[in-house]
Amino acid sequence: VALTLRLLPSARCLFDEPVQVKVAGLRSRQVVTMRARSTDERGVVFNSSASYRADDSGEIELNRDASLCGSYVGVEPMGLLRSLKADALHTYFYKNRALEPFMVNFSVHEEEGRMLAEATNVRFLMGDGIRRVPVKEGNVQGVLFTPPGEGPFPAVLDLCTFMSEKRASLLANKGFVVLALPVFTEKPNLERMNLDDFEEAVQFLQNQPKVNNKGIGVISRSKGGDVALSLAAFVPGVEAVVWINGCSANVGIPLYYKGHQILSPLMFNFSKVIPTESGANMIKHAVENPLADENKSSIVPIERANSHFLFVASQEDLNWDSKGYLDDMVGRLKRHGKKNFESVIYPAAGHLLEPPYGPHCPSALHGMLRFPVVWGGEPRAHAVAEVHLWTKIQDFLKAHLGCNSAQTKSKL
Repeated sequence: VALTLRLLPSARCLFDEPVQVKVAGLRSRQVVTMRARSTDERGVVFNSSASYRADDSGEIELNRDASLCGSYVGVEPMGLLRSLKADALHTYFYKNRALEPFMVNFSVHEEEGRMLAEATNVRFLMGDGIRRVPVKEGNVQGVLFTPPGEGPFPAVLDLCTFMSEKRASLLANKGFVVLALPVFTEKPNLERMNLDDFEEAVQFLQNQPKVNNKGIGVISRSKGGDVALSLAAFVPGVEAVVWINGCSANVGIPLYYKGHQILSPLMFNFSKVIPTESGANMIKHAVENPLADENKSSIVPIERANSHFLFVASQEDLNWDSKGYLDDMVGRLKRHGKKNFESVIYPAAGHLLEPPYGPHCPSALHGMLRFPVVWGGEPRAHAVAEVHLWTKIQDFLKAHLGCNSAQTKSKL
């Protein structure tokens, strides 16, 4: 039998689709090393590897077989992707541009290292017919993704803390018109943030010809979370908000709307930053407490909002106390007799919940603080949470933004 390494159902798929990795033609019970390799947008090479023993007929299936040792141990069909790692510590895998696919080279090697077979997995961020248009209109600077077909489609504003097209393009494949909009541009103004700029983005989306006349959805994580809450509380037209590991208060920068400061900033206390052995810092306890009297003017008054909320918190988030902020918001909404929310808690996941099947990032340079921080999360449990959450987000947005069931999803 010829030795083969196959990726099923196809070597070409979308970024958020799993593949089955199968090897055939080995000797009975032969032990080999499976490797994966990928280069990110900054030219950094990431690698992973795991040892497997073939069955009696000389076959290995990653969906069925357990890794004996390496980057992970046990049965984990997408483990080689999840455990991709750079040589340098604190390195995030940059895959933020939607036009180029995520390319992963899978290979199988003898224990001595000689390569026996290889295959390349081409993981697209944009399905067939998706339109990608860079937007520069007034204060709106982002990238708009539109599904094929007449629509009308539900619209989503993807508030990325720093510009990334990944989540927006993948959501567009599911039948949403999505505007990827960074909270912070290349040269951010740290003196004040204007909610009006984000309101402009909401209106821009509502005015798109293929968008339905329901309100729009907002998806956010981290600093984007409090901006999303503020939109729901102060700006009309926001129907649904996905808040992932955010804060319940306005973090770091005064927030203005229509020329007036509406929320004061919740600040950091750098004396509470804890260094770790890896050289990354743990900043979880450095954020001031929003419930302290002196910080109450930073809390976003979400009880004013008529939007539907999906609150998502990881209990192992080491960036800040997402679970505590979630509990505070849920308690406050309940006290106001509100039922417009649901929450999901992942006990072992960390801060950086992303679309599934990307490399897990334990620590990286913090975008605002300019030193490396730990994000938290047990890697395998974090990956499982990402798969679960991705479906949950789509179901939530479809339920509240009005989807016609005839809509097609974009495949390759």
